[in-house]
Amino acid sequence: MSNNTSNHSRIPWTQVIGFVLSIALTFLAVWFGLYMDLAYKLIVAIVFVLALLQAAIQLFMFMHVTEGEGKWQVGKMLSAGFIAIVIVAGSVWVMNSMH
Repeated sequence: MSNNTSNHSRIPWTQVIGFVLSIALTFLAVWFGLYMDLAYKLIVAIVFVLALLQAAIQLFMFMHVTEGEGKWQVGKMLSAGFIAIVIVAGSVWVMNSMH
C-alpha cells in the first residue's frame, strides 16, 4: 500500500507548471501588445509565437498528446492544427482587409 502512495504526489505538478507557464505567456503577450513601442507587424509576430508556445504547452501538459492511439492521434492533431491555422489566418486577413 505504501508503494502506491509514494509514487503519486498529491499535487499535480505538471498541470501546475503548465498553468503557470500559460498565464505567464498570456501576460507577456498582453505586455508586448500594450506597452512595447514596436512596429505593429513585429508585435503581431511576437504574439503569434507566444500563442504557438502556449498551444504546445497546453497540448503536452493538459491534453496528453504523448498518450494515445498512434497514427489516428497524429491525424487528428494535424487536422485540428490545420483548422486552427485557417481560422486564425482568416481572422487576421479579415481584420486587416476591412475598410
